[in-house]
Amino acid sequence: MSVARSRVLDLMKVQCRIFSSTFNPDRTRTGNKVLRERLKGPSVAAYYPRRVATIKDLKNLYPDLETWDDDEEDRLEHIVLLKQRGKGAPKKKSSKDGKVPIARYERSIAEPQRVESKKILGKKNRPAPPRLTSAGTKTRAT
Repeated sequence: MSVARSRVLDLMKVQCRIFSSTFNPDRTRTGNKVLRERLKGPSVAAYYPRRVATIKDLKNLYPDLETWDDDEEDRLEHIVLLKQRGKGAPKKKSSKDGKVPIARYERSIAEPQRVESKKILGKKNRPAPPRLTSAGTKTRAT
């Protein structure tokens, strides 16, 4: 003796209403399980300590006060060394009026000395490869 599907569905509806669950007779994936979970944001935010004042914050608050930031000085020194080796960031695109914007680190440090790099021969400057003539000897093409 089997029970009609409509009666089973009615029973499932009542059961879902009583136990505060979602009525999903087709058993499609709705993501309810994930949406019912407790939010993780507040617990993750509470895990990390609060941010304390940094030297940069002090500089912004008191511009007249002389401060020394070792990390910033190391970063600027590293940038100068990279530029001397020719490995620095490329120059910024110039604007329509021809003025090139000055980067922040270039204002605080004098221009680094240019280091001459070895010239790499391009396609045009390379010597032509040797070619075989009909006699089987190698000649240079000009």
